Amino acid sequence: MNLQQLEYIVALDAHRHFAKAAEQCFVTQPTLSMMIGKLEEEVGVKIFDRSRQPVVPTLAGTALIAQARVILREAERFKEIGLEQESSLKGDLRIGIIPTLSPYLLPLFLQSFMENYPEIRLRISERTTSVLIEDMHKGLLDAAILVTPLNDATLREDTLFYEAFVVYSGQDYHKEYLLPEDIDLSRLWLLEEGHCFRSQIMNICELRQQNHRSVEYEAGSLETLKQLADAQNGITILPELATGYLTASQLKKVKRFVAPEPVREVSLVTHRYLVKQRLVEALKSEILAHLPADKVREKSAGRVPIGQKAGK
Repeated sequence: MNLQQLEYIVALDAHRHFAKAAEQCFVTQPTLSMMIGKLEEEVGVKIFDRSRQPVVPTLAGTALIAQARVILREAERFKEIGLEQESSLKGDLRIGIIPTLSPYLLPLFLQSFMENYPEIRLRISERTTSVLIEDMHKGLLDAAILVTPLNDATLREDTLFYEAFVVYSGQDYHKEYLLPEDIDLSRLWLLEEGHCFRSQIMNICELRQQNHRSVEYEAGSLETLKQLADAQNGITILPELATGYLTASQLKKVKRFVAPEPVREVSLVTHRYLVKQRLVEALKSEILAHLPADKVREKSAGRVPIGQKAGK
């Protein structure tokens, strides 16, 4: 038994596909299959049920894979202790980020991070929250930038900032600040199912599963929603960081909510047993150093997180 074999069974569990697992481990499929077979012979149980497609762990295999993840984390930590004695930071850092954050947050700090930490190789995945959480549990990510709270005891949340929601519309509301009930739901464009941002907007507007428009469109990006709102004289809701990329004419379409504004809490999420502590801390420091003070807040102050009522 060796660490390489443990990496193989963890990869196969993550992908449930021999070819994809082999690709991740930089070996041929026959090599991966053979090495897993030898491990199964050594421990005396079948770790995977190969008769099913996609391949799935057996009951005993599930327990062994969970222990393999613990062993691999500790082995990685062993190496990290050695690296901590060096002055420079180096290694791979796999991070995930949700689509409603990536186009607005990454450009703020990415170039500076690359210049300040040239020996850290960032591997960035843009996925929805549920997919990123699953990847965290599978050990495919070291950290993720997500909207919290997640209510997952196995993950650790380190709050980065609070970001307000703003209304984007060409409609003349004849008032400076809006209430949720001022929004015409029949003209509101939303992201497709699966995005936490959609759920938050539905909470703000107390929106139910109702549809009053003649066109149904499942948008996967806020940029698409913004363009639809422009073209159809519709309405959408944006996170405040997105306003930093609007033109002067588009900024005139932005309206704020009445205080306390609805906000989202953005956090750097890691596994409870974080290994690459120094690399993650470097990432956090770069993010915080480049946040625009006029767009985000360190504390929620007079604002309230989504799901809470004002004054409570």
